[in-house]
Amino acid sequence: MSDRRREKIDAVLAHRQPELTVLAEHLHKPRNFSAIVRTCDAVGINEMHAVPGEEGLAIHWKTSQGAEKWMRVRAHQDLASACRYLKEMGFQLVAAHLSPEAMDYRELDYTLPTALVVGTELFGVSEQALALADHQVRIPMRGMTQSLNVSVACAIVLYEAMRQRELAGLYGQARLDRETMESQRFEWLHPALTRFCRERNLEYPELDEDGDVIGDLPRGTP
Repeated sequence: MSDRRREKIDAVLAHRQPELTVLAEHLHKPRNFSAIVRTCDAVGINEMHAVPGEEGLAIHWKTSQGAEKWMRVRAHQDLASACRYLKEMGFQLVAAHLSPEAMDYRELDYTLPTALVVGTELFGVSEQALALADHQVRIPMRGMTQSLNVSVACAIVLYEAMRQRELAGLYGQARLDRETMESQRFEWLHPALTRFCRERNLEYPELDEDGDVIGDLPRGTP
């Protein structure tokens, strides 16, 4: 691991925003899901959530550009349990949906813990999701078409969230809790050793400031 690589990993972890996330509801197209994963990583989201569609959570590598290696994706059995989990964690649920009740996406305060809910490519956010959402937001449209690709719409809203959070100084200090920070630092710096520990249900060894393992490696390490 080069110093440049380690410094990049440490810088990315320091900018992660655990209070910002996306809940993807029943997305069917791997390209769209992969594009959302890529955007989440780009704006500093650390974990996104999904209610899998019929084909599960398929990732299209050429679209994600490997972003899934740096993103945690938490799958939920159904929409109700996903929304309940996020609300218990303190998130406001914000549905991206074109409706008379929806506000301009730029008017919402994204410095609050926010989960952006996006729906299927054909039908959008479900009625159940709208009923569970705290807010609805829309992206103004000036053309003949009345909707954007779900991954494009998601990116537009997330970059507004990033803009607001940058102005509020939320990218200026590490926001991940210590346990999560240390765990992900190990996983990103030592992927092969991570797999070894997971397969054998071993705790990760401690790392020093340079990202090197302190003390002996786990027994049986190749």
